[in-house]
Amino acid sequence: MTEESNLTTEEQIKKDIAKEEKIYLRNFSKIIFFYPLFLTSFILFLIQFFTGIDEPGLGAIWVTVFFANLFVIAFDTSSIKFLILLLIAIILIIIFAFLFHPSTIISQILSFEITITMSYQFYLVSTIILGLIFLIAWISTRFDYWKIERNEIIHKKGIFISIDRYPTKNLRIKKEIPDIFEFALLRVGRIQFFFGGQDLIDLNTIININKKAKQLDYLLSDIEVEVEKP
Repeated sequence: MTEESNLTTEEQIKKDIAKEEKIYLRNFSKIIFFYPLFLTSFILFLIQFFTGIDEPGLGAIWVTVFFANLFVIAFDTSSIKFLILLLIAIILIIIFAFLFHPSTIISQILSFEITITMSYQFYLVSTIILGLIFLIAWISTRFDYWKIERNEIIHKKGIFISIDRYPTKNLRIKKEIPDIFEFALLRVGRIQFFFGGQDLIDLNTIININKKAKQLDYLLSDIEVEVEKP
């Protein structure tokens, strides 16, 4: 079943490229990784607005999601770094288990309370602000994007359309996934174009990176494409 679905996907990619003979790449702002916070704010607003209760637990959830989003933005976590963090977490858990009695740890965790109370207006304002920023980020990609054709790469930017053209002769393409958390959230990765070893185009926030890389591979079949797996 998986092989059939993969074949179907590849056939669809070939049909799409054969139909248009071009690929569009849009380099998004890192703000898009805050979409979990946007959804969390909206859901918490609905819960608190309709229940009418300022529940401290909801505030703790919002803060947790907020700092998790900050962590994703602040650090590029490769697969090696992720394994190191996981190993450190396991070691710390084992150390605490040996230093303290397990029942004592559990009782302390259960008795520990975080009181973070926020009104439904806070969640509503957070939702609106994040929504507006997402909208602006999306609109900006309509005026700043890359169009890949068989014989050239075209960069269009600005309201009045400033155009830069790069020939695909001596072009080398590299795809990589520098952050596994960004990839997990929106399948985001990086695509780099090298022109004769001199000029470099670095697009570090491309959504659906694997699909775009396959499209580039089919469209520029005679170009060297270097793929770095996570």
